[in-house]
Amino acid sequence: MTLHDEHTPPAAGAPTDTVLVVDGLVRRFGDLTAVDGVSFRIGRGETFGLLGPNGAGKTTTISMVAGLIPADSGTVTIAGETVGPHAVGPKRHIGLVPQSLAIYPELTARENLQYFGRLQGLAGADLKGRVEEVLDLVGLADRAKDQTKKYSGGMQRRLNIGIGLLHRPELLILDEPTVGVDPQSRNSILESVERLSVEGMAVLYTTHYMEEAERLCDRIAIVDAGKIQAEGTRDELTRLVGGVDQIVLTGTGDTEAAAAALRELDAVVDVDVERRTLRLTVHDAPTAVADVVNRGTSTGLSLSDVEISRPDLESVFLHLTGKALRD
Repeated sequence: MTLHDEHTPPAAGAPTDTVLVVDGLVRRFGDLTAVDGVSFRIGRGETFGLLGPNGAGKTTTISMVAGLIPADSGTVTIAGETVGPHAVGPKRHIGLVPQSLAIYPELTARENLQYFGRLQGLAGADLKGRVEEVLDLVGLADRAKDQTKKYSGGMQRRLNIGIGLLHRPELLILDEPTVGVDPQSRNSILESVERLSVEGMAVLYTTHYMEEAERLCDRIAIVDAGKIQAEGTRDELTRLVGGVDQIVLTGTGDTEAAAAALRELDAVVDVDVERRTLRLTVHDAPTAVADVVNRGTSTGLSLSDVEISRPDLESVFLHLTGKALRD
């Protein structure tokens, strides 16, 4: 886990089979510094998340990573090649899926993929085979002959992802791919993304949805005000808020005696008693809960409910920035 400031170098201990290296990116728009010294790396088969609210600098960052806009300072390399607006070669390594849909509504899904595949230099049997692979991967094989204007918003977004995958990029960039879709379509999109790392692709995923980052990403960078505030796995990040969980026991009996007994357990940091409720602060609640329940009931406590809560990325964001993720 890495805490970032303006002097932080690219993440130490990054994957050895590195696809993307972002080092010290800065981008200003007039007096506004939209991206301020952002650095990170992504390895092959890894999904890396940029998590932060709208306006945090996520889209500006990926626009520089994709070579769409220049950086005021800093560098981006993909597969060892330097990326920039005028560097055409490195862009063959990138599949970009923007927030805005980039499909032709009058064409079928298969026709869209064939068209964009030709733009990427695919042809013949390779193009035909890859189109069918992508249709299957994004779950649209059974609707491949339908005009995409008849698709739901979620299906159109899945096709958008498929277009980005056609040329087998080493890095796939997904910018808020589930914005504005219904829950069922959103889940289908997430399932499609989950399958990508199995293919060995590096994925850069931006979102302001905490649950998406927790579900999809191997490592997460928390972004606010153009800076990476912290970076690491989910567990590494949640340790920033103290590394402790809560177990809440509800029941009847001598709660004070139970609390005294529970405080003797090594995993228990603290116990608060509130009438019929014992609120325990513990290390690693899933491991500790069996001992907690056994010790509590051994004092005569009759339990009606046991609840475990663990810190989440919302808690981390609040801890680092002083505001909620969706503020």
